[in-house]
Amino acid sequence: MGPVLAGVLQLLALIAALALAYVPLGNYMAKVYSSDKHWRVEKWIYKGIGANPNTEMRWPAYLRGVLAFSAVSVVFLYLLQRLQGHLPGSLGFKAIDPDQAFNTAASFVTNTNWQSYYGEQAMGHVVQTAGLAVQNFVSAAVGIAVAVALVRGFARSRTGELGNFWSDLVRGVTRILLPGAFVAAIVLVACGAIQNFSGIHEVGQFMGGSQQWNGGAVASQEAIKELGTNGGGYFNANSAHPFENPTPFTNLFEIFLLLVIPFALTRTFGIMVGSLKQGYAILATMATIWVGFIALMMWTEFAHHGPALQIAGGAMEGKEQRIGVGASSIFAVSTTLTSTGAVDSFHSSFTGLGGGITMLGIQLGEIAPGGTGSGLYGMLIMAIIAVFIAGLMVGRTPEYLGKKIGTREIKFAACYILITPALVLIFTAAAMALPTPGHSMTNSGAHGFSEILYAYTSAANNNGSAFAGLNADTQWFNSTLGLAMVLGRFLPMVFVLALAGSLAEQKPVPATAGTLRTEKPLFTGLLVGAILIITGLTYFPALALGPLAEGLAS
Repeated sequence: MGPVLAGVLQLLALIAALALAYVPLGNYMAKVYSSDKHWRVEKWIYKGIGANPNTEMRWPAYLRGVLAFSAVSVVFLYLLQRLQGHLPGSLGFKAIDPDQAFNTAASFVTNTNWQSYYGEQAMGHVVQTAGLAVQNFVSAAVGIAVAVALVRGFARSRTGELGNFWSDLVRGVTRILLPGAFVAAIVLVACGAIQNFSGIHEVGQFMGGSQQWNGGAVASQEAIKELGTNGGGYFNANSAHPFENPTPFTNLFEIFLLLVIPFALTRTFGIMVGSLKQGYAILATMATIWVGFIALMMWTEFAHHGPALQIAGGAMEGKEQRIGVGASSIFAVSTTLTSTGAVDSFHSSFTGLGGGITMLGIQLGEIAPGGTGSGLYGMLIMAIIAVFIAGLMVGRTPEYLGKKIGTREIKFAACYILITPALVLIFTAAAMALPTPGHSMTNSGAHGFSEILYAYTSAANNNGSAFAGLNADTQWFNSTLGLAMVLGRFLPMVFVLALAGSLAEQKPVPATAGTLRTEKPLFTGLLVGAILIITGLTYFPALALGPLAEGLAS
């Protein structure tokens, strides 16, 4: 079997698995967020934190809950890292430096999971499990909660109430993420991923020195890392490490995990707004972009010229031999079109155009299918923009799901789509203009520029993957990337929740002969076009200086 055929068959197997999970998981999540009953363990949690889960919140109160919980999480994780040297199970590792501790705390709380450290050489068991793994659960649950609040904004009318943040947060963890991660961890352990609390071991002599490895609760963290679209790895090699990703099957299984909730949320959306066809339209948009990007990535990585690449069956630099070009391409596209950031190959070693595809996937806003929750609310924002554009074309007030898209709503949507590009381009320009940040680049020219552009693209969009050539463990990058993560996560949420509150206050508008049918293939095409054009106009000049220039020169 040739490598191209193997890649295509793996893609088809992945699509089949996602299709099988789509209906039951989407239906289940709709029931989770629509039920008025609380599990006993959830009642204990509410009592412990002093929250009333039955109190409905308007958008400012919902936002205050998101920000307060996230701020406490940042402080807790920061202190845990700073006190690591005094904690049991630290494996002898010292406290994390202040700038790196801030960067890591901001990274895991914002669901970014950018890592400017070697996990196996910096973090002990307590920080990994009580700190980073916990944030993998709750940060993903925060994203789903905000998405559900926006869906309620479409579904409800003549009220500003969007549900209860604490209830949505706790249910996301106890009813969706914990059970899913438990099952996934068992599968990973059965396939060879490690799960222990062992110390550091010397495994042999290599070139005059010893090779050391430490164990850890790897399988359990790997499960929620992918299921919650987090991305932070126990080891520096991330999902290219055999302790995290032992076989080609686990590689495909991890891709399935990082895609299954974002895709299934489109059915949850359709059920909650009372129209499955609307959910299918959003699903079709996400799937079209995802499959299209995978096709482009496989083409660039398999068809690149050169005798060495032809003999190897594709561009193998930076890729694991046991995984191959096809599976690496699927993983790279899936992890950058979601907010996962996990890697089973090094994006810096992809062909010039291949590296540009990974970067463009993040710059789309990670909406195809995007992160847990963030992908859905990002796609719904783009749907509002597409409806507005269509309204301008025909001279009619735009409507979406029975709600008018007026001046207030379009301002919220416009602010949402402008925030992350502004953060990416401003921080990248500052890093290139100042003398010190450029010293962190491994390469010069277009590839060196791509390293910095990718870093801020990844941080501001809460992806977390890196171009693997930039030394980001400096005070400049730890501080500015941490700031980009925080602003890129929570400023968009402000406008998402404000938009949700505005929509919930409206009364439904009946559909007429002039209403744009947003469940039809025509709208799906319009939405795909709007996403690509808006992103292209925003980022094309920067991409032309980096990956496009490198790709055309090779």
